Amino acid sequence: MRIDMHSHVIPPGMIAAIEADPRAFQARIEGEGDNRRIVHDQGYVYPMFREFFDPEAKIDTMDRRGLDVSVISPAPPMFYYWADADLALKVAGLVNDGVGEMVANHGQRLRGMATIPMQHPDAAVAELERAVREHGFKAVEIGTSIEGEQLADSRFRPVLRRAAELGVFVFAHPYYVGTKSGLSDYYLTNLIGNPLDTAVCVSNLIFGGVMDELPELRVLLAHGGGFTPYQIGRLVHGHKVRQEARVHTNTDPKSLLKRFYFDSLVFDPEALRYLIDLVGADHIVIGTDTPFDMRDDDPLQTLQQVPGITEHEHGEICCGTALRLLGEGR
Repeated sequence: MRIDMHSHVIPPGMIAAIEADPRAFQARIEGEGDNRRIVHDQGYVYPMFREFFDPEAKIDTMDRRGLDVSVISPAPPMFYYWADADLALKVAGLVNDGVGEMVANHGQRLRGMATIPMQHPDAAVAELERAVREHGFKAVEIGTSIEGEQLADSRFRPVLRRAAELGVFVFAHPYYVGTKSGLSDYYLTNLIGNPLDTAVCVSNLIFGGVMDELPELRVLLAHGGGFTPYQIGRLVHGHKVRQEARVHTNTDPKSLLKRFYFDSLVFDPEALRYLIDLVGADHIVIGTDTPFDMRDDDPLQTLQQVPGITEHEHGEICCGTALRLLGEGR
């Protein structure tokens, strides 16, 4: 079985809500037919790919790529972390119920991830519990930051703790608003900004003592963990020589890094070889980031090209790690 753990959707109910009240949702649908696109007031603009809202289109793409199962998660602009509690809960409910319906109708091919209103932690816990209770979700997608606040911030700790208690793993995906200094040109907001945001998130979770405090917490990182795996030596050295890095943890950062899980979306077989050697294939899953343009159109070919990949490593990355995260394997 080949499982894609990084595949985005926007359920039809959410699209209909935006069309009905673009002012409230601060987004609008432009164009007609296959040329429609979503324009968010925050500045996000992207095509409304059929694969976002049509499970049959999603499955057709999976078939072309040789994938058996996709664990579908909301497109990050659906986080709505800027919204008040009423709107944020409404969006999360629309998205989660829509994902749940997709999964219920295509249970052999799709699994679901929840989204929760992280800026309102009590509401986030309640919606997480509802998504697990009503839809049986085993995963929740959370931004690497929440409107500029780090996921490691103490006010989000109850949400992470509850996820761990429920046996739900966290899929940490970059979330940003607006441009950043030095990244406004050449699409660097995504090309560099996304992996940078993940590296900042992971470093704060490590140095902030979160991984020590929540030993049962499982976090899957998008885009191969961003820059963190490839600069872990610097974090280790800093932890040895700088007192600031030891304020909340005496645990070696490299050992904590191996607590995380990583998708395979690094676009380079040699980089993926390094990641396997660093954290082990039992902590890596397939990720495509479909249907966005920064997707891997042939993840199995990428895997095949990894230097010296063994049958065991291949099996773990294709499905073994994913099945264990989903509670469907040993």
